[in-house]
Amino acid sequence: MAKKTSWTEKMKDSKDLPKVVKLDPKGAEHWHGETMVVPAPLEVDEIMRSVPEGKLITINEIRQKLAKKHHTDIGCPLTSGIFAWIIANAAEEMREKGEIDETDITPWWRTLKSGGILNEKFPSGPDMQKKLLEGEGHKVVQKGKKWVVEDFENSLINV
Repeated sequence: MAKKTSWTEKMKDSKDLPKVVKLDPKGAEHWHGETMVVPAPLEVDEIMRSVPEGKLITINEIRQKLAKKHHTDIGCPLTSGIFAWIIANAAEEMREKGEIDETDITPWWRTLKSGGILNEKFPSGPDMQKKLLEGEGHKVVQKGKKWVVEDFENSLINV
């Protein structure tokens, strides 16, 4: 039976990324650009790590930073979101195993979905993210079935 790949191993596996791709005409029209970067997981981790306490970032801002870094029109929305999810789980996996100092953990909870929405796919659903954000002074409110950081725009880092 094959050994299950850990979250940390997934995070560190670049799979020959990053890669800049030229979008086909349909993709270019949809994404309003001609080139897209498919990032490496550790690039997404680097951006998530750069968000200081009290500040926030959304997946869209991560994508903008990646596009700027690679001189492309956009950052891949699919892989950026998947890699943020992998990074959050890897951070918690390392914390549980005692493999990382608390001060060195990637602050994944500061990464939100667009609109300031908490990510239900992050570890423990939105509950842990909500608790950690409130611990840093953010107000998290429920809107319908989603949890949102109130006035999150005021805490976004500059892209």
